[in-house]
Amino acid sequence: MQNSKWWEEAIIYQIYPRSFKDSNNDGIGDLKGIIQKLDYVKNLGVNTLWLNPFISSNQIDNGYDVTDYNTVDPLFGFEEDFDEFVKEAKKRDFKLIYDLPLNHTSMNHKWFREALKGRDNPYRNYYIWQDSLEGGIYPNNWTAAFGGPAWSKELNGDQYFMHIFKKEMPEVNWSHEPLRKEMANIINYWIEKGIDGFRLDAFIYLDVDKHFPDQSESETAQNVIEYGKDLRGYPSELNSNINKIKKNIYLIGEATSADAEKTAYYTDEQILDKVISLQHFTDKDEYKTDKLPFDNQHVSLDLTQFKKVQKQFQDKSSAKGGPVLFWNNHDRPRAPQKYGDTEKYRSQTAKMMATLLYLQKGTPIIYYGEEIGMNNSWFKDPTNISDNSAMRFYNAADKLGWSHDKIMMNLNLTTRDAGRGIMQWDDSDRVGFTKNAAPWTIFKRESHYNVKDQVNYQDSILNYYKQLIEVKKTDLFMKGQWQLIDTKETVYMYERTYEDAKGIVCCNFSDEVEIVDIPEDYTIKNNILSTHEPQINHHQLELLPYSAFVFVTK
Repeated sequence: MQNSKWWEEAIIYQIYPRSFKDSNNDGIGDLKGIIQKLDYVKNLGVNTLWLNPFISSNQIDNGYDVTDYNTVDPLFGFEEDFDEFVKEAKKRDFKLIYDLPLNHTSMNHKWFREALKGRDNPYRNYYIWQDSLEGGIYPNNWTAAFGGPAWSKELNGDQYFMHIFKKEMPEVNWSHEPLRKEMANIINYWIEKGIDGFRLDAFIYLDVDKHFPDQSESETAQNVIEYGKDLRGYPSELNSNINKIKKNIYLIGEATSADAEKTAYYTDEQILDKVISLQHFTDKDEYKTDKLPFDNQHVSLDLTQFKKVQKQFQDKSSAKGGPVLFWNNHDRPRAPQKYGDTEKYRSQTAKMMATLLYLQKGTPIIYYGEEIGMNNSWFKDPTNISDNSAMRFYNAADKLGWSHDKIMMNLNLTTRDAGRGIMQWDDSDRVGFTKNAAPWTIFKRESHYNVKDQVNYQDSILNYYKQLIEVKKTDLFMKGQWQLIDTKETVYMYERTYEDAKGIVCCNFSDEVEIVDIPEDYTIKNNILSTHEPQINHHQLELLPYSAFVFVTK
């Protein structure tokens, strides 16, 4: 690439390893399976791969509870498999991003096992400890994200260690310099192994207020800890250490609660190159009841607010290459089924939503399977969902008189487990994911919505994604300025401009036909991508339900 910063033209494909492809018939996806499908991903047109954790873990939280940062978990293969993966990926000119959980480890990590040996152990300060309050109660009232106190007492001592997620995942102490040096060494190790960038998981919790103020009734420990006053310093120090080893290493931080202003604040060449936020998912929260946990209540997307938030992110991030653009990831249910109409307009919904988001200014992240229109996994019982919140929600909703089907519908359209289903390669008994082993999670065979059925079908979602990605690669849609066009509430329309080129994107986010005005210099001859044949009459464009159209002029 001409630009010295390769990620400014990155189009990222996210792979959840355990769900992508099983090569050894144990029902779990692995590194060799990913290698087998690299040509498929290359043909999609993306140039960067992001892999969720495959390093050693107890798998309490699907790889985010790390037991050893420098070894491959046997669940996914061995070191030689990773080396082969890097070799084959580089042969196809892929850049590689690794997902690194740096704010907590597993209880079985050697650091924590050493820390448990006593207060004088040199690893003790790698973690965050507090004495109990008088009477032997917890150090404060903090609650963990997955429920229960954010503190657990050591078995053979009298102190509590902090964990803002699960108790098996103790928080590390980033204010302790030896810990930071260890983390820098870990990153350097993976750079030497061939990694080009890192996603820093939950980085907004690295700076913990050591005064440990109590949380309010509506908060969790996450709310109290996030965006500490010294937070910018930690990724900045990492960045500086990395640059001494190798230039042009991409750092992308996860900040789920960051608004447009915070995202821009932490996006700095001395800190992070991009920030991933979830704040563009503008659910209609006013339709939720305060008698149930908010996160598991399914509501539709507030399109008016969505437009407002998109404009904020574009305006704040434009000078820095635009925001991160994604509908789906491993922490979310699949968006077309959640926000669109996948009963009647499944293909149209998938195509329209991708067009709407990915042709904006910014970096697209395509989550495995969305390019074939994969739906959520559909659980029939809350006990099959790994998130602790599922059973709490089920019991609370049951007490309110909700039916089983209504509760499960809400869970299946909100839980992250639903978005982690196995990749649908074909419509065979095991959908091409594995030979004859039982896959690690539930699945449903689907005709038409698999790779084999779509690859040679001209109008498939898969082939539409390939066209969309090629359009995205043009200077107009990669580098051009962005301007939202004011129109009907259910229509999302914007213009891109670059030098003497202009483009307009028109999307109908509803199940009704809409008619919109378009500028005179956009005609049918200028249509370069669409879900249907465009119909223009006197500069009015007919938008069929869940349709998308892209026009350009020069």
